[in-house]
Amino acid sequence: MARILIVGMLVVAAVFGGAMYYLQVYAYYEDVVAAQGDITLTATDSSAPITLPFSDFTGIDAVSSPLRYRACLSTDIDTATLATAVPLPFAEPRIAPRWFDCFDARQIGADLQDGLATAYLGTANLQYGIDRVIAVYPDGRAYIWHEINACGEAVFNRYPAPDTCPPAPESLQ
Repeated sequence: MARILIVGMLVVAAVFGGAMYYLQVYAYYEDVVAAQGDITLTATDSSAPITLPFSDFTGIDAVSSPLRYRACLSTDIDTATLATAVPLPFAEPRIAPRWFDCFDARQIGADLQDGLATAYLGTANLQYGIDRVIAVYPDGRAYIWHEINACGEAVFNRYPAPDTCPPAPESLQ
């Protein structure tokens, strides 16, 4: 009788473990479709956003978290235009699911540290406390992900937002 109970508990644990793995790695993700003009960089002079021309776009996102957005693309933006975008020297890409194989966060992060790619602010506060980051390589490869900014870091941890932040939505207060 004890063996049946132990085997039953192991089967239940395996089923729930497999379900949890599936939910974390595969469920909720949807393909993202982007049209020209959808992807922009923030200009250093606070003027109109800089439209990033692109091709070969592949992206995923999930409604379960704004941080699950990842995209890979090619761009032919010139270096003079990139020089007018807000750089993010400490950007760190988030790991993508293994099956989204065009996005290698470890390699992108290493390349950002080594100066082989440059990260720029795409859109600040895309959703309160979440910024879109775009890393661009000199050969035209580009990668996009979302990061928590200083406003989000404070408010999500229940601290007062810095004075430079926009007011937090009531749902976060």
